[in-house]
Amino acid sequence: MNNTTWMLYNKKGDFYGLAEKLGVDPVLIRIMINRGIAPEEMEGYLHPSLDGLNDPYQMKDVKKASDIIIKAINDHKRIRVIGDYDVDGIFSTYILTCGIKRAGGDVSYDIPHRITDGYGMNSRLVEQAHNDGIDLIVTCDNGIKAFDEVDMAKSLCMQVVVTDHHELGLSVDEAGRQVSRIPNADAVVNPHQPDCNYPFPEICGAVVAWKLIQVLYDLIGIRDEAMDFLPFAAFATIGDIMPLCDENRSIVYFGLKALRTVDNPGLISLMERLEITERPLNPYDIGFLLGPCFNASGRLDTALRGVELLLEKDHGLASAKAEQLRNLNDQRKTMTEQGTREAIEILQSEGLENDTVLVVYVPNLHESLAGIVAGRLKEQYYRPVFVLTRAQEGIKGSGRSIPGYSMASKLHGVEELLTRYGGHPMAAGVSLPLENLDEFRRRLNEQANLSDEDLKAVKWIDVPMPAAYVTREFIDQLSLLEPFGESNERPLFAEKDVQLLSARYMGSRQQFVKFTVPGHDASRLEAVYFGDGQELIARLETRYGSQEIGLLFSGRPQDIKLTFTYYPQINSFMGRETLQLRIEDYKISDS
Repeated sequence: MNNTTWMLYNKKGDFYGLAEKLGVDPVLIRIMINRGIAPEEMEGYLHPSLDGLNDPYQMKDVKKASDIIIKAINDHKRIRVIGDYDVDGIFSTYILTCGIKRAGGDVSYDIPHRITDGYGMNSRLVEQAHNDGIDLIVTCDNGIKAFDEVDMAKSLCMQVVVTDHHELGLSVDEAGRQVSRIPNADAVVNPHQPDCNYPFPEICGAVVAWKLIQVLYDLIGIRDEAMDFLPFAAFATIGDIMPLCDENRSIVYFGLKALRTVDNPGLISLMERLEITERPLNPYDIGFLLGPCFNASGRLDTALRGVELLLEKDHGLASAKAEQLRNLNDQRKTMTEQGTREAIEILQSEGLENDTVLVVYVPNLHESLAGIVAGRLKEQYYRPVFVLTRAQEGIKGSGRSIPGYSMASKLHGVEELLTRYGGHPMAAGVSLPLENLDEFRRRLNEQANLSDEDLKAVKWIDVPMPAAYVTREFIDQLSLLEPFGESNERPLFAEKDVQLLSARYMGSRQQFVKFTVPGHDASRLEAVYFGDGQELIARLETRYGSQEIGLLFSGRPQDIKLTFTYYPQINSFMGRETLQLRIEDYKISDS
């Protein structure tokens, strides 16, 4: 808590005029202005429409790619879809495989193994496709940097269509300038190409695949059937943490609704296993419940299991495959918790906790979990983290960063210590000899250039708003801003010195705490904190004394106040709905 700085948005706008025009609470206008939404865009933001989706024909090579696939279908050629081992890759593979098959294609699929193959199309997959008699390879969520592999496939007389959403590779021209490098495929569908006219490139690989299917189906006269893949594109958009703005917002908004009634035995079975069948789906369900099950297949086994689940038509077999994915994810969670505890113990025992850049070597950690553990440590310590583990040659691992520390550029500064590295400002992957570990740690810390302020998390408050302002109608209006996610964060409110009326612990280990606080028109609201409730109460006791805490837990009058940030929501339990504040962070006055 002490490592967090609260900041208040202070953007100006005609809050009340726009509220009256749009028929919403002025607080919603303020939130939208905080998110950078222009007044003329607000109506569409509050009421998304599929009519606003971008025209797939604007994407470079999308018709060319469709024509190649149609010709392959008509000529009875064999087609191989090659995807990737994460959620986006799995769902991209499903969309293309199922979409091409429905169009009459003889299509199969393959996905690289995370450990033995690494990322993207490689020579083994190309050779396997050739041995299987494949005539056309279609990549998805990978391929934009597979220069040698595309050339290899072409040399083996296979055509290649690349569909991807990642940034292009770079090369240096004769004048010494950096220029985009594109593989020598028969068609390349990627909105990041410099001469592509697609207006919104921040879409995931599954949406790129879906756009290709839209054009393909339009050309063969079954255009409306492409909408069957909307929920899968929405799932991948959330799972790949794409910004929920522009068309992504509409895709997710309508895709979540469609997912609830989707005719897919695999997804239905997985939702049943996770007990999320009785209520509307939200991005949390995808990002933290369903999506990790698909990711776990690629981390601990093979992502082919994820595609198999989506393609399964038999409900009994789908149920068994869904159980396998859930079990893999449970195993992944256990291994992650164990790995995180071990990493913290190593940091503490080796006196590394106060380093500016945390570099921790956990020899027996499964290498596919290094990034997850690094993310956990980054959240706990709020500083750049590299988690490394034993590899076949030397050590390897992943890093997760904070704003102000570009991992890609910092690694470039120590590249002579590394065997391989790559990434972007907020995440990276590295390989290096074990004997370089200490020097790697020393140099990164020496060159970190981060101030104490840089090492404080910042939470942006949308509106300083009394809890008494919260009503059922207000919460219903807030739902107009959903779905929340990347680039459309859940609004955050704050109130200073809230009088606490009562308290009780909750949770299987009494680890959380629930307060009652004054609400609208002399009513009471529940305010729940799902962090370390025991620590919160201990800090209140230090400030106010044990006698006052005793009065608080018995619901009797006392003078305990708490300043906190929160989000209001409806809590449904045993058929009863109550207004509830979810406390996100808190501060205790010293005076």
